[in-house]
Amino acid sequence: MTMKSAVSGLIFASLLGAILLAASGRPAAEALKESDRAAIVAVLTSQQNDWNKGDIRGFMAGYWNSSELTFAGTRGFTRGWQPVLARYEKNYADKAAMGALDFQELELRSLGPDAALVLGKWHLQRQAGDVGGIFTLVFQKFPDGWRIVHDHTTQSPPETK
Repeated sequence: MTMKSAVSGLIFASLLGAILLAASGRPAAEALKESDRAAIVAVLTSQQNDWNKGDIRGFMAGYWNSSELTFAGTRGFTRGWQPVLARYEKNYADKAAMGALDFQELELRSLGPDAALVLGKWHLQRQAGDVGGIFTLVFQKFPDGWRIVHDHTTQSPPETK
């Protein structure tokens, strides 16, 4: 094979790849507008503050108040705002069980003009022992603001020494 045919082959393969990518119809990822990013972070900050005051209902204001809200955790799916609230109230019956919540390493991505993905870590500092893990949140923009429509939260296994 000559150098000329090798270069021609490389150019053809690159061009074919570009054509196939363009034909897939997938739009380039949109950047999240700064105003939307700030609004989503404000929801999470409000949730963190409400949690740390022992206010689960205030914390739940960050969620879409709908029977279509979904929460995925180690025990499976919980569907609906009221059942998610009941789950939190059962698992965190008092301020001592709730501890102090901290969100860390937030990563926000646009999923379109009215949807966003948030990845992050959570940590609860409690007298009974700290716990933490990771979460993936899907936010949707509604006329009254951004709300979580899906929450997938997992707890990290306890550290062994």
